[in-house]
Amino acid sequence: MSLRACAALLLVLAAIGGAKAQENGSGRNVPGQFDFYVLSLSWSPSYCATRDKPDGLQCGGPRPYAFVVHGLWPQYERGYPDSCARPAPRLRPDQVRGMLDLMPSPGLVTHEWAKHGTCSGLSATAYFDLVRAARARVVIPQSYVDPTDYRMVSAAEVETAFQMANPGLASDMIAVDCDRTRLREVRVCLTKDLAFRACPQVNAASCPAGRRLAVPPLR
Repeated sequence: MSLRACAALLLVLAAIGGAKAQENGSGRNVPGQFDFYVLSLSWSPSYCATRDKPDGLQCGGPRPYAFVVHGLWPQYERGYPDSCARPAPRLRPDQVRGMLDLMPSPGLVTHEWAKHGTCSGLSATAYFDLVRAARARVVIPQSYVDPTDYRMVSAAEVETAFQMANPGLASDMIAVDCDRTRLREVRVCLTKDLAFRACPQVNAASCPAGRRLAVPPLR
């Protein structure tokens, strides 16, 4: 066997070994070692509708919210890392405050950093800068910017609206999350450079395309 063929074989074996290591749980939860990101956008009125009473900035403050950032999650092709540093480096108060326009809950900001941000391999400042850039990468369809009427849509209609607002976003790059009655989240898959990319496992967990979902208005 030639040296070039041997080198090619070693690369294939290394790739197979890496995949098996992920499947077996070894080599997981290593900061910076993942395949892509999921930007999860939460429909805030649905979240607030599940609260027994108004609470905090998101559901009890003066500003009504539409889609907010739930998180930017490092992902494997199958599964995802989490809590890659125990304990997580503590966030400064200004870092938390600086994200409240996108993630209107201090508890959510600190939770997402500890569970997902620590797996990015980035500092807290760089991670939150990336969260902001990822949010700017995705255009929210106009009908979801400031709705004042209660309406019903299908999961497929939500997906189509996002595709129309975001050229290059294919149906296998997005997932619509719901409970039994309401739209909860839209999840968009992104490369580490924030380009849209396919994500079969994430997409497969989407709501049934024809399911009718309530979209509560802003309040």
